[in-house]
Amino acid sequence: MSNSIESRRTPLYECHQRAGAKIVEFAGWQMPVQYVGLIEEHRAVRQQAGLFDVSHMGEFSVRGPDAASFLQRMTPNDVSRLADGRAHYSGLLTEDGTYVDDILIYRFAEDDYMLVVNAGNRQADLDWLLEHRGDAEVAIEDRSDDTALLALQGPAAAEILAGLTDSDLAAVRYYGFVSGKVAGHPAIISRTGYTGEDGFELYLEPEAAPPVWDSLLEAGAPQGLVPAGLGARDTLRLEAAMALYGHELDRTTTPWEAGLSWVVKLESGDFVGRDALVRQKEAGIPRRLIGFEVVGRGIAREGYALATSGGAEGVVTSGTWSPTFEKSIGLGYLPTGSTEDGDPLVITVRKREVEARAVPIPFYKRAR
Repeated sequence: MSNSIESRRTPLYECHQRAGAKIVEFAGWQMPVQYVGLIEEHRAVRQQAGLFDVSHMGEFSVRGPDAASFLQRMTPNDVSRLADGRAHYSGLLTEDGTYVDDILIYRFAEDDYMLVVNAGNRQADLDWLLEHRGDAEVAIEDRSDDTALLALQGPAAAEILAGLTDSDLAAVRYYGFVSGKVAGHPAIISRTGYTGEDGFELYLEPEAAPPVWDSLLEAGAPQGLVPAGLGARDTLRLEAAMALYGHELDRTTTPWEAGLSWVVKLESGDFVGRDALVRQKEAGIPRRLIGFEVVGRGIAREGYALATSGGAEGVVTSGTWSPTFEKSIGLGYLPTGSTEDGDPLVITVRKREVEARAVPIPFYKRAR
């Protein structure tokens, strides 16, 4: 694949067309937003399994004698704690402690890592890393065009995948990964997820993606596996209160504000944005991400005004109708200390005030 706008189609584009997917433009890619319907696909993932094409995501190789120390300096989570075959969630931060992007870091060896980045931030992330490389002995390579990515999510995911791989999936713990084969094709099999359900990510060579996709759907049909689009992916991640760059995270947002303090390891040493995070923590975090459910009629969308009964003002970052709970839910920022769970809120929906209330997040948490 090249990077021209005309050719920004994943290796599975024809598979999506054959399945009757509705294709939309997303982060410069032509992606399936739904197949039979968002609600049906959402519920399939919650109850059985769904298969997503997320090949638009970016993958960088970071290798060299200084790879570990470089990533330690560039990210707030503690890279030194990663062992081979383990991954963690982290971020690329500005000097102000705000997000360039949120990322995953996979460790293959002490001198060999893979970064998974958001599609819309791919070039900005690569530029950011290269600008900050300095004299570190590290090679940074964009491998996105040589990598396809499938996500198999849901309670039946392990059973479905087990029939197509010799890898011991039970040994792949949460945020672990192995190199193996799926349907006869080499794959990196990881277990992270972005839906709130158990599941696996399959990193493949582009030409392997269509046959693996078809093999998974065929093998999983008896368990109710369906292809799922970006629409269901968004409603699923919102129910699980997982942040989305451009909504809950951006270059104005710090991890403290976004409820992601667990990715910040101040004791791990110096990293880009550390000083700003220390200052903000000492001064007091000005706003917090909160969850809400709409009491009245209407769906709160990104950018809608959010307010407490006491007059504190904020903004909605994500909102949708939840297929699991059959109600309107959302996330938004409000001044720290201005509301507690259960407190009434007001959301301005198309110039109309709608009642809501603050609720704990995540909205959905699977039984383990």
